[in-house]
Amino acid sequence: MNEVNLNIDELQNFVGHIISNNRHLQAGGKKPVAIEVVGESGIGKTTSIMDMTAKHGLDFVKLNLAQIEELGDLVGFPIKQFQMWTEKQGKKIGKWVDEVAVNDHSKLGFQTTGKSRMSYSAPEWIADKKAGGVLLLDDWNRADTRFIQACMELVDRQTYISWTLPKDWHIILTANPDNGDYMVNSVDSAQKTRYITANLKFDIDVWARWAEENEIDTRCINFLLMHPELVTQETNARSISTFFNSISSIKSFEDQLPLIQMIGEGSVGNEFASMFTTFINNKLDKLVTPKEIVHGDEKVVLPALKECIGSDDNYRADIASLLATRVANFSVAFSKTDTVNPKMQQRLIKLCTSNYFTDDLKYLVVRTIFNGNKSKFNQMMMNPAIIKMTIK
Repeated sequence: MNEVNLNIDELQNFVGHIISNNRHLQAGGKKPVAIEVVGESGIGKTTSIMDMTAKHGLDFVKLNLAQIEELGDLVGFPIKQFQMWTEKQGKKIGKWVDEVAVNDHSKLGFQTTGKSRMSYSAPEWIADKKAGGVLLLDDWNRADTRFIQACMELVDRQTYISWTLPKDWHIILTANPDNGDYMVNSVDSAQKTRYITANLKFDIDVWARWAEENEIDTRCINFLLMHPELVTQETNARSISTFFNSISSIKSFEDQLPLIQMIGEGSVGNEFASMFTTFINNKLDKLVTPKEIVHGDEKVVLPALKECIGSDDNYRADIASLLATRVANFSVAFSKTDTVNPKMQQRLIKLCTSNYFTDDLKYLVVRTIFNGNKSKFNQMMMNPAIIKMTIK
């Protein structure tokens, strides 16, 4: 079965296109397309979909199929309906009426035809919803096969026997890989043809931008940027963020190494925790921060930056790359919530036109800021030396 591999940024663009295209399809009377997002546990499948839904201004319903016990909670409960009719302006008007509403319709002049049927009421999670929303069927391949089969009608036609999703609703499924590492139910080929599958992969650059925006401890961001290979199925992005958050209140890591090791072993495992303590022992948690580089006293910060990076035979390319990435991501994240003043832009211009970073790292900083929020950095982007970089 064909699949596409995406990082979180690419996934959000991909889903955004499918939503727009679904609206085009529905306007032409065609059924919309569902999406399945497959990825390792803790990689950010659900969170990224929730963020994307909010950006599009859509309503959001999340159903964790692995935790639902009654099928009726997913598809509604069976009800008896009676066919009734009335006459208006010489024309007969017929409709199917729920059993509990027959008396009320009789008072309005409706009569029964004698025909009845079993139907399904709309489930509580959709009963009062208006047009425009996303239905997230979370961990759907962990569910009982009854639920997986019931989902197929919804995924294929956005309807279940007698009720239909409102207009402009979109179905997204999340799943773990069926590779033997997870307790999931296999989905056959006939089911897989009902949706588009995207494989979500961890991307350290995307994570670094997310971490900057969410104010993950600056020392911890440095560590993972230096050791992205430590992100595995067992030590996933969620458990790493949990570890980082649990030690963020510690002002001096070197004074609390036994405690940090203990917390690390309980959240991310012995190897990760040991690498982290080595990182601390090597004083790499004391690198100058991007906030200091961008906003600090130039006479203090720039010499500190030069000392961290080194020069000539002592040049640390890994640290230079790390700090350039941090400066770029920090600047973009800062610009989304705060005012970018001329002083900050002058500092960035100096960093990108002096010899603190190599040419490729200067270009990385400029490109990241240009793509991230160039309108806030108009003074920087109008600098002749910066303009040359942007037209490469």
